[in-house]
Amino acid sequence: MGYTCFDVTESDHVAHIQLNRPDKLNSMIPEFWMELPAIVKGISAEGRARAIVISSTGKHFSAGMDLAVFTGGSLAARDGADTKTPRPPAEQGRVRARLRESALMLQDSFTALEKARMPVIAAIQGGCIGGAVDMVTACDMRYATEDAFFVIQEINIGMTADVGTLQRLPKLIPDAIVRELAYLGGRMTARRAYEVGLVNGVFATHDELVAGALETAAQIAVKSPLAIWGSKEMITYARDHSVADALNYIATWQTGMLQSADMIESFTAKAEGRDPVFDDLLSTPDDF
Repeated sequence: MGYTCFDVTESDHVAHIQLNRPDKLNSMIPEFWMELPAIVKGISAEGRARAIVISSTGKHFSAGMDLAVFTGGSLAARDGADTKTPRPPAEQGRVRARLRESALMLQDSFTALEKARMPVIAAIQGGCIGGAVDMVTACDMRYATEDAFFVIQEINIGMTADVGTLQRLPKLIPDAIVRELAYLGGRMTARRAYEVGLVNGVFATHDELVAGALETAAQIAVKSPLAIWGSKEMITYARDHSVADALNYIATWQTGMLQSADMIESFTAKAEGRDPVFDDLLSTPDDF
């Protein structure tokens, strides 16, 4: 299937999603917001891939949300901002309610990364700006090139970031550093991002970055996909709940998900000096 904003390939249980509009700095046009969750949900539902890598093309990872989303896209239309005649006061409540639904839809596009049954790894080169920060904070791991930088751009255009950065970034790096980025709108370099724990590693070149991210994904892909899914579920759940709640959740999860066959295969493969071979996750229903 062809996409406007992405190229998608899969090999050896690793799915590779590439942003493919380098001439437009991989900005997030309206099609982006429809295609990304559809791709990720499809990969997750099929259960064949065991890790996902998101990389990009050109000089910059992504310049963030395209102005078309505001000035001719759904947000403008729903807000009435694309017309010269203001909405009458009686309609404002309905208009604002629809605008809220638009914001929730954008958020859901990145929440799909968090909800995927397999880890998602972001490979970031050049600028990661505005909405792109929202996107990568929803990933499990992030790697960057030496020339990469991160900007919470929304403050520079007179708005508050609302698609996930301000909710997820404080769970990844110290609160005061998030506030500095959010209030000042300055650049965080790749080296600084590594120092504070936003990225897992830094590579010299784009090619080395993508190769490194794919290699990490390949190492994940030889593990039990059910155990990896469980690990992702537990880490994300623990982030948002108390220790007591998270312990209770893992106890319940293990009651249904502990797979002795995968454990036996792990031990057998180690004894035989080979990589273990695990069954794929079962596909989910079409309406999942």
